[in-house]
Amino acid sequence: LYSPGRRRAAVGSAAGRHPRPARPLTPRGALARPGAAPQTSSPSLGKDRADTVIIGGGCVGVSLAYHLAKAGLKDVVLLEKSELTAGSTWHAAGLTTYFHPGINLKKIHYYSIKLYEKLEEETGQAVGFHQPGSIRIASTPTRVDEFKYQMTRNGWHSTEQYLITPEKVQELFPLLKMDKVLAGLYNPGDGHIDPYSLTMALAAGARKYGAQINYPVQVTNLKSRSDGTWEVETPLGIIQAKRIVNTAGFWAREIGKMIGLQHPLIPVHHQYVVTSTIPEVKALKTELPVIRDLEGSYYLRQERDGLLFGPYESEEKMKLQDSWVTDGVPPGFGKELFESDLDRIMEHIEAAMEMVPVLKKADIVNTIAGPITYSPDILPMVGPHQGVRNYWVAIGFGYGIIHAGGIGKYLSDWILEGEPPFDLIELDPNRYGKWTTTEYTAAKARESYGFNNIVGYPKEERFAGRPTERTSGLYDLLKSKCSMGFHAGWEQPHWFYKPGDETGYKWIEEEVTRGGYKVDIENVTDEIGVLGVAGPYARQILQKLTREDLSDGSFKFLQSKQLKLSDIAVTAIRISYTGELGWELYHKKEDSVALYSAIMEAGQKEGIDNFGTYALNALRLEKGFRAWGAEMNCDTNPWEAGLEYFVKLNKPADFTGKQALKQIKEKGLKRRLVYLTVDTDNVDPEGNESVWHNGKVIGNTTSGTFSYSAQQSLAFAYVPTELSKVGQKLEVELLGKNYPATIIQEPLVLTEPTRMRLQKKGESPKI
Repeated sequence: LYSPGRRRAAVGSAAGRHPRPARPLTPRGALARPGAAPQTSSPSLGKDRADTVIIGGGCVGVSLAYHLAKAGLKDVVLLEKSELTAGSTWHAAGLTTYFHPGINLKKIHYYSIKLYEKLEEETGQAVGFHQPGSIRIASTPTRVDEFKYQMTRNGWHSTEQYLITPEKVQELFPLLKMDKVLAGLYNPGDGHIDPYSLTMALAAGARKYGAQINYPVQVTNLKSRSDGTWEVETPLGIIQAKRIVNTAGFWAREIGKMIGLQHPLIPVHHQYVVTSTIPEVKALKTELPVIRDLEGSYYLRQERDGLLFGPYESEEKMKLQDSWVTDGVPPGFGKELFESDLDRIMEHIEAAMEMVPVLKKADIVNTIAGPITYSPDILPMVGPHQGVRNYWVAIGFGYGIIHAGGIGKYLSDWILEGEPPFDLIELDPNRYGKWTTTEYTAAKARESYGFNNIVGYPKEERFAGRPTERTSGLYDLLKSKCSMGFHAGWEQPHWFYKPGDETGYKWIEEEVTRGGYKVDIENVTDEIGVLGVAGPYARQILQKLTREDLSDGSFKFLQSKQLKLSDIAVTAIRISYTGELGWELYHKKEDSVALYSAIMEAGQKEGIDNFGTYALNALRLEKGFRAWGAEMNCDTNPWEAGLEYFVKLNKPADFTGKQALKQIKEKGLKRRLVYLTVDTDNVDPEGNESVWHNGKVIGNTTSGTFSYSAQQSLAFAYVPTELSKVGQKLEVELLGKNYPATIIQEPLVLTEPTRMRLQKKGESPKI
C-alpha cells in the first residue's frame, strides 16, 4: 500500500487495515512515465472579454479549448480553480478503447485514439500512449453471444474488432489462466495513455493556437445578461463571454447551482491498485494487452514491469460520495484522494488472482481511490442546456480520458457550425429535468456503476429509481396490463399483454428455457406481504382462525398449504427463521392489516406480542442458521459454509454449480465457517471483526449477537481449516480489544423440530 516510507502489502494478503494514502499523490504521469511538462501559470485573467469561457481544466475542458482554438476561434479562455488535471483526470487509469456497446459513441472513441496517436508530434509534448490492444474475456456462453451481437454492430464502423479463440487470447496474454476462457473480443490499437501528460499536450496545443489557459482562477458567480452573454465573476475580476461551457467535473454541480440548475451528478469512489515489478511481466518481450474480465468485473493492464488492476464493484458494495451532492464539494478538494478500502474490492482481487495467477505473489505499491463523477445512466451530458441561453455542458464523464478528444472535437464543431457533426441524442443534457431527484440520481448511479460489466441485452430495462414523478394519469390503471419502458423520466408502455402472453423480463426465465423445466414464473413481489408467527403457542393461536388441521401429523415441517385464516386466503409454510415452531403466511398486501389484526386478537390469551429483526437475528444464530450476505455470499461456497447437508452430488441432475462444487471438494478447503462463543464484557460481536490466533489475524467473523437463551455472546467466523476444530481457542477483536473465543459444536440451541424428535425418543434436548 502507498504510504510514506515504502510500506507494501502483497496482493494475496491485501485484506485488513489499510493506511491512508499520502495526499495529494503525484499525478500518474509523474509516477509512471517521464516527460510530463511542468505546469506554469500565474493567476491572472489577461482579458475582460472572450468568445468562449470554459470552466474546468480537466482533460475534457482542455480538449475543447484545443479544438476551438485550432479551428480558428479567437478569444478562447479556460479557467481552472486549482491546477490542470485536478479532480478526476490526474488519478485516472488512462484506458483507451475503440469499443463501445452503443453506436455513435464509437465515433468519439475512434477520433480520440487517432488524435492521441499524433498529438505528441503536433505539440512536442510526450503523452505516454501505449497501444498493445485490449481483450474482453468471455467466460460464459451468454457472454460469447453478447460478443457476437457486438460484432454484428461493428461491421459498419472503421474500428478494428475481432472475436478471437481462447488460443489467440493466450497467445496475446500468456499470463492468463485459460480454464474459464471461451473467447475474446479483441481491439487492436486499444491501450492506455498517461492522463496528466495527455492534458498537458492538449494544453500546449491550445496555447499554440491562441487559447488562454488561466489557473488558479476560481469562478465565484455567473450572471446572464439580457443579450444572451455572460458575466463570469472571479476573485481577479469579471470576464464577459458570448458563451460559457461547464467542464468542471465533480464541481459541475456547483457551477450549475450558480444559475439555478441542479445537474444530476454524483461522485463514485473508484479504486485501482498498482503492483511492484513482477518477474514474469518483466520477462515479456512485448507489452501485454489490456484485459477486461467481465465476469470478474475488473480491468487489468501492464504498468511498467508490474500490473495495474481496477474493479467495478457491485451496486451493493460500491460507494457514493453523496455528501458532496447534499453539502457541496469541500472547498479545498483538488488533487486529494479518498480512503482506500481493499476489503470492498476483495472479491474482484480474488477473481483477478484466479485469472492472472502471478498477481498472487505481487506486492501492491500504490492504491488509488478517487472520485469519478457519474450521471444516472453513466453517460455524459454534452451540449447546450435548455432554458439557459449560451450555457453549454460537457459533464458527467465516467470515462473522460477516452471521451476527451472526441468530445472536444464534437462540441467544437457544434459551437462553430451551429449543429453537431452527428447525432448523440443519448448524451443530450436535457434528457434530465426537475423530476431527476437526488434520490433518483444516487439509485441510478449505483445501479449503473454496479452493472458496468454485466451482460447487456437488446431492449434491456433497468428499474432502479423508478417510477419517478413522471407518470401519467393512466399509469396506475395500466401498469399491470403492460410492460413499461423508461423514456426521459416517463413510464410508457412498451407492449400490452394479451391472454397467454409472457410478461415481464427474463434474471430466472433464461434458466427455465435453457433447462427445459416445467415451471411457471411470475414476479409478485410488489403484490405479496408476509407475516411470521413463531413460538410455542403459534399452532394454538392459528388453529383458532382456520378449519385446516395444523397438527404436527397433518401439517409437517417444511410443508406448504393454501388455506384461509379468518376468511383471508394465505399460502402457509411451516417454517421459521427463529428455529422455533412457526409459520410464514404469504398473502395479498392489501390483506396485511386484516390478517395481522385477526392473529393479534386470537393470541391475546397466550400473550402474543411483536418481535423485530434484531430478536430474529439472535434466535437464528442460536440455532446456527446461516444468513445470505453474511455467512453466505458470492465469496463463499457451500462446503466452507458448512452446508454440505444440503448438497447431493450423487443426484442424477446436473444442477447449476455441480461441477464447480466437485472441483472445490477435490481440491480441498482452505477455510471453514466455525461457530464461536465469545467471552465478552459490555460489547458483542456484530460481524466482520478480526479473528486472531498467536498474534496474527487469521480470519473474520461474519455475524454475531448476544444469546439471551444461553446468556452468551455468539459469532460465526471463517478461519483456516487447520484451526477449525471444536475446542480450538481463538480471539475476536472488538473495539480494539481481543476477547477469548472458543469453537463449539453447533447449534447452541436445538431447533423445535429436533427437540420434538428427541422428546419422542425419550431423550432430553439440550440448550
